[in-house]
Amino acid sequence: MTTFLDSSYSLIAPDIHPDTPSLQDLRNALEKGSDESKVETMKRILTIMLNGDPLPSLLMHIIRFVMPSKSKQLKKLLYLYYEVCPKLDAQGKLKQEMILVCNGIRMDLQHANEYIRGNTLRFLCKLREAELIEPLLAPARGCLEHRHSYVRKNAVWAVASIYQHNESLLPDAPELLQAFLEGESDGTCKRNAFAALLSISHEKALEYLSGVFEGIPNAAELLQLVELEFIRKDALQNAGNKARYLRLIFDLLEAKDSTVVYEAASSLTALTSNPVAVEAAAAKFVDLAIKESDNNVKLIVLEKVNTLRLSHPGILDDLTMEILRVLSSPDLSVRQKALDLGMEMVTSRNVEEVVMLLKKELGKTVDEGSYEKNNEYRSLLIHALHQSAIRHPDIAESVVGLLMDAISDFNNASAVDVISFVKEVVEKFPKMRSGIVRRLAGTLGEGRGNGKVVRGVLWVVGEYSTEERDIQEAWKAIRGSLGEIPIVASEARALEGEQDGAEESAPATNGHAKEKTGSKRVLADGTYATESALTSTNNTQAKKDGAEKPPLRQLILDGDYFLATVLASTLTKLVMRHSEISNDAARTNALRAEAMLIMISIVRVGQSSFVKAAIDEDSVDRIMSCVRSLAEFAKRKELEGAFLEDTRRAFRDMVQVEEKKRREKEDVQKAEKAVQVDDVLNLRQLAKKDGASVEGGEVEDLELAIQGSGVEGEGSLGGKLKRVVQLTGFSDPVYAEAYVQVHQFDIILDVLLVNQTPNTLQNLSVEFATLGDLKVVERPITQNLGGMDFLNVQATIKVSSTDTGVIFGNVVYDGASSLDSEVVILNDVHVDIMDYIVPASCSEAAFRTMWTEFEWENKVNISTKMVAGAEGGTGLREFLRRLGKVTNMRCLTPEAGLGGECRFLSANLYARSVFGEDALANLSVEQEADGLVTGFMRIRSRSQGLALSLGSLKGLGKVGEMVS
Repeated sequence: MTTFLDSSYSLIAPDIHPDTPSLQDLRNALEKGSDESKVETMKRILTIMLNGDPLPSLLMHIIRFVMPSKSKQLKKLLYLYYEVCPKLDAQGKLKQEMILVCNGIRMDLQHANEYIRGNTLRFLCKLREAELIEPLLAPARGCLEHRHSYVRKNAVWAVASIYQHNESLLPDAPELLQAFLEGESDGTCKRNAFAALLSISHEKALEYLSGVFEGIPNAAELLQLVELEFIRKDALQNAGNKARYLRLIFDLLEAKDSTVVYEAASSLTALTSNPVAVEAAAAKFVDLAIKESDNNVKLIVLEKVNTLRLSHPGILDDLTMEILRVLSSPDLSVRQKALDLGMEMVTSRNVEEVVMLLKKELGKTVDEGSYEKNNEYRSLLIHALHQSAIRHPDIAESVVGLLMDAISDFNNASAVDVISFVKEVVEKFPKMRSGIVRRLAGTLGEGRGNGKVVRGVLWVVGEYSTEERDIQEAWKAIRGSLGEIPIVASEARALEGEQDGAEESAPATNGHAKEKTGSKRVLADGTYATESALTSTNNTQAKKDGAEKPPLRQLILDGDYFLATVLASTLTKLVMRHSEISNDAARTNALRAEAMLIMISIVRVGQSSFVKAAIDEDSVDRIMSCVRSLAEFAKRKELEGAFLEDTRRAFRDMVQVEEKKRREKEDVQKAEKAVQVDDVLNLRQLAKKDGASVEGGEVEDLELAIQGSGVEGEGSLGGKLKRVVQLTGFSDPVYAEAYVQVHQFDIILDVLLVNQTPNTLQNLSVEFATLGDLKVVERPITQNLGGMDFLNVQATIKVSSTDTGVIFGNVVYDGASSLDSEVVILNDVHVDIMDYIVPASCSEAAFRTMWTEFEWENKVNISTKMVAGAEGGTGLREFLRRLGKVTNMRCLTPEAGLGGECRFLSANLYARSVFGEDALANLSVEQEADGLVTGFMRIRSRSQGLALSLGSLKGLGKVGEMVS
């Protein structure tokens, strides 16, 4: 009973009904029902059989009342029943009823309807009993000559299946299929016949292919595909034929059908590593990426090109421009894939052409309607230009010039990317500093409303203005962008002028001028102004209209005091550097006085009513410290070092860290492609000639020997035992435990059931249910379990998100009375979120953007005593390492920011789930004198479930007590 489903080949979705009909109900439905009701009855019967009950007593009723029907749907269900029903009795002999079944099958093989014949032939491919097959041989052979192609194409598969499993019944099947191929004209039938011949006789397939070899380029597309499959296998067994095969594949590269071209290019790269062949195959892949409209096809062929690039470095560099033609695709993921691939293939020979193309694409993004997801695409292009300029300094100047010219046309995010790029370039290429600083100073008047961009520009101008001329031009640009100083007095005068103009323009009523009504108001500088409803309205409108004010002035009035502190620091650096390089003390003193006036003016306007928000204390302290530094730097040389040397040294260290990361990444990629001197050699002449090693599928003996040898590896016994969950107690009648396997989006529960009683448990089943985003898609079948016997069953559960999920259930079996049921409750199985979280990396800018956008936050308090681990570490660095291990998150804070031991630590962590969800975390902890670590961890994500699940991990608050 437990093995009757072993010979089933079709997959049927189970339809679970709340009530199970009795055998008598099923018999009555088969006897008295119409064809429509019989269809539903047959579906119920198949479902019950799939759940473990073979229903052997229904076979005769189905033969009597279902087999004579002319309904095609019922006929199809009938053959599904034949596939799963037990055909042998307890002694292993064919049941007597099968004689009637065999007669019915024989009649269907000779039926006038081609659909019934074809469906019967498909069933014949799944039949294994020689006693049943033998009477069907003659009609099956006769179907090879049927007038309809649907019958013939299924007949060839039936002949091949019979030969494969019962060769003695049809020993001449290869010759039969070869003769059929030579006389057949239908393309689909020929394709099926050659595939069938290939599966049963390699020699006969080669003989036929040799006879039609010259006509293969003109054959039908389906036949060409299966012939290419045969060629790839035969080339490994008969190396002497490879040369003629390669010439044929080169011809097939020019085929009209895209599928044939793809298979031909794949076959070419599998059979040879010749640079000419590899380049020709890659060119065809790129051509498919350009011409095909399906985005999935574009991504697949681009990945094939990337694989060829990695395995054949330097050969495909001439195709860089062709790959970048894929940028015309409307889909952003395709453009990103093409751009990443193109950037990996840029060399000094083609970098100028690539940069010119990227410039054109960047110009197109200025028009907002030119591309879908225009802003994201612009960021990708800027990043690509950044990479090109860093790797190839010769074109850095032209790239920087282009980006700075277009910076006013970009949105805020793109402009910030440009400034970050310019900061790195100006540090790495000293010869370009003077020109970049002057051009950046000229953009101060164009940075309207973009405080981040202006801050970056001011920092570069203050840090790298090293010549007197540069300082003078930068100073003029800053003064022009600030407007009249002091700001409070000029704003008050502007307000007075607006009030006077409003009074003069007030309309007359009945020939009399409108009287001024209002009250006097004391301004911040001590002057008086009359305020009325009319002037207040005009004043409000003037404040809203920022186009009349210089950019820096407007940003400060809008409350951007971070920008104000950067401006103060920039002015301080310019004055100090002018004092170093110039002998004109009077000019230096004038600049110092003007800088101090600007800073004090900013503080005063921040405390006045002209700004939208009052200045904060931190900004006041920062600006006033710059004022004191300007007053004392001549006497205290350490102030000059702090402003002129320390900041640049810190930025230089950051650039070097990023450069080190890029070099390490390139070294890792080179190491993956490198061939070691002690690597195992693959000798194809000594390999098995069974076609099992196609397309580099060989597995090294050494790798097989060491696979899973780790004591706690995923595939080792120790790793498996960690995933075993006890579901029942040792004293329960049925002991159950489950081995939990996680396969990306599925959880498979391999349940061991042990009958601890001497009695046979009838109709034993394991029922599972779930809480959360889990769904049971495959349930264990009902079976009988003998006394003191054990049984393994499986259940498959689909996971749709990383939310916390619980699996619960019970074991049910029949009691002493057929009406009673015994139930054993199972322990709950909690889904481990760590199976779906993997460490990942992202840029600092992307982290900040996501941190701002994500709305769900989970704040976890931490208080734990640090215990020394295997490496002896008890500090906060060790705590961070353990936390990353528990949460599967990667630390994004660079090593330079974590260097040394300190009582305080703050770090950012990042991970992604297999469902594409982002998980961000910020850790802030402090270690007290007694070793107690306190603080909190803030977790953010786009979905609530992920944030809560990460925060509720067991042991998250006791990471310090873990001993690794």
